[in-house]
Amino acid sequence: MKPQFLYFDLGNVLLTFSNERACEQMAAVAGVSYEDVAQLVIGPHERESLLWRFEHGLVSEDEFFERFCRELNVEPDRRELEVAAADMFAPIESSFALVQDLKAAGHRLGILSNTNPVHWRFLTDGRFPVLCDVFEQNVTSFDARSMKPDRKVYDFAVQKCGVPAEGVFFVDDRIENVEGAITAGLNAVQYTDHDQLEVDLKQRGIEW
Repeated sequence: MKPQFLYFDLGNVLLTFSNERACEQMAAVAGVSYEDVAQLVIGPHERESLLWRFEHGLVSEDEFFERFCRELNVEPDRRELEVAAADMFAPIESSFALVQDLKAAGHRLGILSNTNPVHWRFLTDGRFPVLCDVFEQNVTSFDARSMKPDRKVYDFAVQKCGVPAEGVFFVDDRIENVEGAITAGLNAVQYTDHDQLEVDLKQRGIEW
């Protein structure tokens, strides 16, 4: 079945990002060490980290800030801390151009991403107009309360776009997320580079 809806991951597909840079910037704002911030926010074990719980929708923005302050014994300016946490993205220009071309050709597009409300607000405040203008559906882990590669988030994405799973294309840089999507019935591929993504799309009858 030719895909009727195209979902794109954010990180390392549409934008590059660096959690390490975010932790460095948060540490500078809070006046503590990078190591202390990284231990708390991204942790040695992903599923025990504060960031994982935040992106999973298990803690609110207020709870994230309060725990950050309490565990590090700091009182940074909240707005400055949010900017420090979020200012870690850069566009992958070839991907931005591609989704604009796909949109212009009449294809329906969406974003399917593990992210949190602070990052999402930063990304959609107008600094990256493509993210606001091109995509008709945005599926975020904090809203779905489920993170890739869990089945629930893919089912949520299928429901939102209104197309049967076999008619939904998805591209992600992480193989476990691709495998999770395939298990959920989506037509999914791993992003390795721009040229291969174009090949993957054309092989599925997507033209622009």
